[in-house]
Amino acid sequence: MELVVALGLIVFKVALLIAILLLLPLPLTWLERKIAGRMQQRMGPMRVGWHGLLQPVADGVKLLTKEDHIPAEADRFLFKLAPILALAPPFVVFVAVPFGESVSVLGTEITLYVSNMNVALLFVFAVIGIEVYGVIFGGWAANSKYAVLGSLRTCAQMISYEIPMGFAVIGVVMLAQSMSLLDIVRAQANVWNIVYQPVGFFVFFVAGLAESQRIPFDLAEAEGDLGAGFHTEYSGIRFAFFMVSEYAIMLLTSVLAVILFFGGWNGVLVPLPPLVWFVLKVAFFVYVFIWFRFTFPRYRYDQLMAIGWKVLLPLSMANIIITGVAFL
Repeated sequence: MELVVALGLIVFKVALLIAILLLLPLPLTWLERKIAGRMQQRMGPMRVGWHGLLQPVADGVKLLTKEDHIPAEADRFLFKLAPILALAPPFVVFVAVPFGESVSVLGTEITLYVSNMNVALLFVFAVIGIEVYGVIFGGWAANSKYAVLGSLRTCAQMISYEIPMGFAVIGVVMLAQSMSLLDIVRAQANVWNIVYQPVGFFVFFVAGLAESQRIPFDLAEAEGDLGAGFHTEYSGIRFAFFMVSEYAIMLLTSVLAVILFFGGWNGVLVPLPPLVWFVLKVAFFVYVFIWFRFTFPRYRYDQLMAIGWKVLLPLSMANIIITGVAFL
């Protein structure tokens, strides 16, 4: 009976995670448009619902009912597979992400994570690397020059920034003596890692912006020179998969930044419940992602590559050496 309850609890947690991740783009798109409107001295969405609250629902209905167009010369199998490959990895990695220790429900302790892997950080980086295949397949299968150029840019960009991003978290692993995300948060009970690892956080966050392909690093879908980049030929629900994937990666980067550098659910000064602290910190970083989008201009491609290889990579390696000398 205990096994059945445990399995049922795991299924419930996974279903809840999937539901949240699928529905989260609805409030985030509305929030992004409202923040953009405020920054640009305009109203943002106002027509559909009170203050445009139903605009994301209208957009979802539009995408669901839009014609699912596949170009005549496209590789139909890879064209259909690409959105799934782009969407699945950001969802899968949340299995290893903790949102707190545990809560008591009707006298039963329920952990706020699906799995406590002892190599959770390695699992996250390994799985999220698969996401680039969806972008590459999507661009190549469409048989469009704009889409192919967008997908090639993405491949080079993600490889260039995954390396310093991985190096940036090595200092955190050295301090916590563990690759378990739970152990990393517990190691920050007194002092957050941002105090010891400001350079590591800077490299991680900038690389995270590039990995999520958000401005100023959205060279993969630069509308000024590539139409829409790798998803130029996509429409309807397949296009929506790529958009949900982008928001999921943005959320994942924010969650990892909080867990690795800002104490996870550990609070400071104000006595709030741990889960509330965690949500507030993640919400702050999501806002920063949106804020950056409407503040900074897009880099040129040569500048993008130079930042990755000539700035972030040396900084991340120097951070590892300094951490090793200072703390070990």
